[in-house]
Amino acid sequence: MKKLLIAGCLLALIGGSCGMQRKIGRLPGHSVSIAPDDGPALPAPDLHELVRDTLTVQDETGRQVLIMRAVRDIDGEMVATDVLPAARVTARFRNVAERAGKVDLRFEIRVPKEMQDSQWQLRFYPQMDLTGERIPLDPVFITGSAYRKAQLRGYQHYQRFLDSIIQDSTLFLSRRQLELFVRRNLPGLYRFRNDTTLVSEEEFASAYGVTQQEAVRHYTLQFKIWRNNRKIARKGYMFDRYVKVPIVTEGLRLDSVMTGDSQEFIYCYTQPIQVRPALRKADISLQGSIYEQEKRIYRIPESEPITFYISSLSTLVQPMERYVSHIVERRAEAHTACYIDFEAGSAAVKPPLGENRAEIARIRANLQELVRSDTFDIDSIVVTASCSPEGEYRTNERLARERSGSVSSYFSHILRGLQDSIRQERGLVMDLENVLTPVQEIRFISRYRPEDWESLDRLVERDSLLRPQDKAGYASLRQIRDPDRREAALQQEPYYRHLREKLYPRLRTVRFSFQLHRRGMLKDTVMTTVPDTVYRNGLQAIRDRDYERAVTLLRPYGDYNTAVAYLCMDYNASAAEILDKLDPTPAVLYMQAILHARSGDDRAAVQAYLQACRLDPSYIHRGNLDPEISELARRYDIRPQGPEENLSF
Repeated sequence: MKKLLIAGCLLALIGGSCGMQRKIGRLPGHSVSIAPDDGPALPAPDLHELVRDTLTVQDETGRQVLIMRAVRDIDGEMVATDVLPAARVTARFRNVAERAGKVDLRFEIRVPKEMQDSQWQLRFYPQMDLTGERIPLDPVFITGSAYRKAQLRGYQHYQRFLDSIIQDSTLFLSRRQLELFVRRNLPGLYRFRNDTTLVSEEEFASAYGVTQQEAVRHYTLQFKIWRNNRKIARKGYMFDRYVKVPIVTEGLRLDSVMTGDSQEFIYCYTQPIQVRPALRKADISLQGSIYEQEKRIYRIPESEPITFYISSLSTLVQPMERYVSHIVERRAEAHTACYIDFEAGSAAVKPPLGENRAEIARIRANLQELVRSDTFDIDSIVVTASCSPEGEYRTNERLARERSGSVSSYFSHILRGLQDSIRQERGLVMDLENVLTPVQEIRFISRYRPEDWESLDRLVERDSLLRPQDKAGYASLRQIRDPDRREAALQQEPYYRHLREKLYPRLRTVRFSFQLHRRGMLKDTVMTTVPDTVYRNGLQAIRDRDYERAVTLLRPYGDYNTAVAYLCMDYNASAAEILDKLDPTPAVLYMQAILHARSGDDRAAVQAYLQACRLDPSYIHRGNLDPEISELARRYDIRPQGPEENLSF
């Protein structure tokens, strides 16, 4: 009997394996496929237009031309036809339109009935290729009913295991045994069973020689606690044991259970993407696997990709240049400040002190740039030195005056060295061209500010470490007219140390003001025109597909390129208002055709498109790129052939 039982089990296993092999064996002839979804990607035509068979438009001579919804028969003749809503395009490519910097890629995942089995789960992984970058999309799972039941059974087994874990700690206590022990050995304590008198732990222990905790601990079921703790520690292991294949709820686009109606399964997938500059197309392919329980039994080969050609209206932008009037003044100023450290009570400039070398090098570079400028000549350089408020005002006044003169003298020497090098360079030129170009003498003007309280006011106001009450106290003391008394009062404040260590050093500055004039300019002002950088940036924003910024920049101009920006943002009414005021150029007519198509006015759209093609045949090819126009051409079999040939309908 035992041998027969084993033989029966083996036969059952062999039979099941053969059944699975037969099911897998039918798959190579049937594979999942993806195709562009011809869903409502464009606005639906007007319902009144749907019942009409023809449109009436005018050709270039003004004669009436009928365009009908038609197809060609096997002899090449055009015959009228009804619209078949169930028909689907199976081409491997499709044009999609960009809207407001985004585009929706719609495609269908089609699973033939031969690939559907109640014991299986089909896992599909779409992938998108954008300019060489491969991006995984959200997967799609199609689950058989028996497969899902097995998943749910695993969860039910695991839930029963969780329910067996004891949550109430009182269940670990042998209450009956504890009560018998107390009744037999501690009758005095047992009388407290129905007594509401509060008995402290100390009274209980002194009366009976054992604490409540000791009594409870003695009759606690330790093995039961150990077994319960072991269950808690094994929750992860038991989940993996019972739930072989968890139900995924995150990161999925779809997890649908097959109904078993033996029909082709079609899932319409929509993937929105943010367009980027130079993005012309997107490829989407599909691969996957078939699972029976936790085992993968079949790998679905990667499908042939479908290609979405992304049509961007940004290419309709016209490279135009606008100019604005600009007043150029002969005189100009340039300002900079440096922080030169001085020894206490000294006005001598010492490069090794503090950060002086770096600051001196920076001012020297500024002087060199201005001296060698082809645009400006230097008239004079104003040097203004200032001190911080500590010390007497008269002392600070003397130091500021001396330091200003010292800095002027120091940089005057540097400037003469720069001019000498220029004279040597120009000397070579004079030998070659016999042209004498004298180097201008530049005058330094020394000025000083004894104590820069105005700058201190700004520093205190912006300081984030000073409390509001500190700033209010400073503002109150600032009203003292005598600077020495004001400084003495500040020294008594708790925040004075912060002022002296952090803010005062920033007041010991030397400011340079370069008085310049434009070389070769005699009048004080000249009116000139310069390129409008705002308009130029607006056009670049369209090319970069930053349409919100483009609309913001171009809105005041109200021209053709503004209409392009509106059209890209799907602001159709604003675009139409601008285009209606412009001359009917081919570009304007083409954009009007798109607007009419979006509003469902097929007659006006076809009329504008054909006229644009007559004037500029390049729009014949352009029409294939924009879905609004290509849909019109497909619906009415429009095939414009240029201005010198007849338009074929």
